Amino acid sequence: MLRFIHAADLHLDSAFRALGPGKAARLRQERRETLFRLADYVNGHGVGLVLLAGDVFDGGGYRETREALAEALGRMEAQVMIAPGNHDFYGPGSPWAAESWPENVHIFRERTMTAVELPEWGAAVHGAAFTGPEQSESLLAGFSAPRDGRFHIGLLHGETDSSEARYNSIRREEIAASGLDYLALGHIHKRREPWREGKTLCAWPGCLEGRGFDETGEKGFYEGTVGGGVTFVPFARRRYEALEVDVTGTAPREAVEAALPPDTERDLYRIILTGETGEAGGRALETALAERFYVLEVQDRTRLAEDVWARAGEDSLRGLFLRELRARWERAGSEAEREKVTMAARFGLAALDRRDLG
Repeated sequence: MLRFIHAADLHLDSAFRALGPGKAARLRQERRETLFRLADYVNGHGVGLVLLAGDVFDGGGYRETREALAEALGRMEAQVMIAPGNHDFYGPGSPWAAESWPENVHIFRERTMTAVELPEWGAAVHGAAFTGPEQSESLLAGFSAPRDGRFHIGLLHGETDSSEARYNSIRREEIAASGLDYLALGHIHKRREPWREGKTLCAWPGCLEGRGFDETGEKGFYEGTVGGGVTFVPFARRRYEALEVDVTGTAPREAVEAALPPDTERDLYRIILTGETGEAGGRALETALAERFYVLEVQDRTRLAEDVWARAGEDSLRGLFLRELRARWERAGSEAEREKVTMAARFGLAALDRRDLG
């Protein structure tokens, strides 16, 4: 029985501009190491077919990355099929044209569907490539797999029924009419549960590893067998996570630590503080908790507690300071302005008390 994995959107050599150069370089190196982890998984789980649905590279690709990919794919005791996407389209200067690829690797190079026969498994893989950064027409339009009793797999980078026809917008009716048993898709970075159009089982596995706080949670690939379904396999080494914590009535650090899972050292976290706090807020958390994460970013969206504003009535420098800022807060024309006034109050009160707010 043919066992296959379906992955997409590795985006090798992503810039990771939000990180410092050292950590960004380390993540790019880890992505190269992921290729060899994937090869070990393929060989250790009896996988005979690897489907890569585009955007394997984030662009042209560094030479050492292309060489690492070629070596990792060559180690796989499986047939590897690749359908280039909008970031790694096939054409002059493409990474797919700039490297010699192992014999077990097939790269679809044309804008029309072509087939690779797998007679030992009674199957065929049909795929097409982006040949430029955009693909305005559906690559599946007019395609129909032969009705010959074999298992027919489609491999494409694209989206379905998009309002903008820029990235191979496939119509659902085209999928249903395709005669494919399984359609392996890439381009959408958020994993979608498999669904059917007609008899065709379709799936987006999402990106193999997250690249920012818009790509949070478990990342990985789908694994399946001919004639069976597919199962999601988590595979990312690190996770991006966004955690919202209401700190009302609790010390910010205490509230955050109560909300965190036990193991976060390898992950990249954005912690968003909400609710009402006293004068200190949560600005010191980023420094206090930094060692518990690979990367930590704290966003303070809390409101200054009313009992702090109540001290504006004091006949003191503190009272005068708070009265002035409270008046500015009430005159503020936007939430962003109110946040600035709130932060000014916190820092000002910390300075008056000779406290380090962080």
